[in-house]
Amino acid sequence: MTQSKKAGPRCALVTGGASGFGLAIARALLDQGARVAIGDIHAGRLQEAVKTLDSDRVLPLKLDVTSIDSVQTAVAACRSRFGIIDTLVNSAGVIQIAPIAEISEQDWDRVIDVDLKGVFLCCQAAAPLLCASGGRIVNIGSDASKLGCGMIVSYCAAKFGVVGLTKALAAELAPHQVTVNCVCPVGVSSTGMGQDVLSWKIRKAGASPQEILAATAAGIPLQRNATTEDVVNAVMFFLADSSSFLTGVALDVDGGLLSTMPLPGAAK
Repeated sequence: MTQSKKAGPRCALVTGGASGFGLAIARALLDQGARVAIGDIHAGRLQEAVKTLDSDRVLPLKLDVTSIDSVQTAVAACRSRFGIIDTLVNSAGVIQIAPIAEISEQDWDRVIDVDLKGVFLCCQAAAPLLCASGGRIVNIGSDASKLGCGMIVSYCAAKFGVVGLTKALAAELAPHQVTVNCVCPVGVSSTGMGQDVLSWKIRKAGASPQEILAATAAGIPLQRNATTEDVVNAVMFFLADSSSFLTGVALDVDGGLLSTMPLPGAAK
């Protein structure tokens, strides 16, 4: 019986690794003894991230996930430093909040290029090393990977695509004992993107941050908002030995939002 390689300390590439989910995931990997390359397009954020992580097992990489040359250079740097890559976490992402009439072709391309094309390019470039190591890929999706949301149509399109890409790559890479999974969280207000969305809601509703967050929590069955730790825990689950038989999964990290509903007509 063929089994995937038992995971020791990992050699990981985390995109969008200088902030938000990416930085938190990098920190969790380092806590487990991993060697971690954090790729990010923002040089200043990279410098600050390296300071906060404070580890000689961190490799900072200037990375534009929309550029095949940049992606291939980053993967080569990981191979040179670590020898292998056995873990890829695709966390880089952007969002645009606007009605469809106000979305330019350039705006559309930017969101699709970062959020979908970037995931593809990183998976494609890292695949030979991941296949050699029996590695893991975890992509960061969204509740907008599964639910159509007005005002973020390009983001929805990209994130739906990430789930499809995850499942297709899971099928293609399974013979090499590579697992490919996706984590689909609801918005987390503490990330940069979460702050952008929260600011838009505040302007739109004319409400305070506390009122917006309270209303959001009230709409979630578990009655609280998601945290960065919730998302990190889900990613680390897919990187654990105990999840080695799971691939092609798009896991909702949403407090039951997309999976449950009250009985129609029933009072609370």
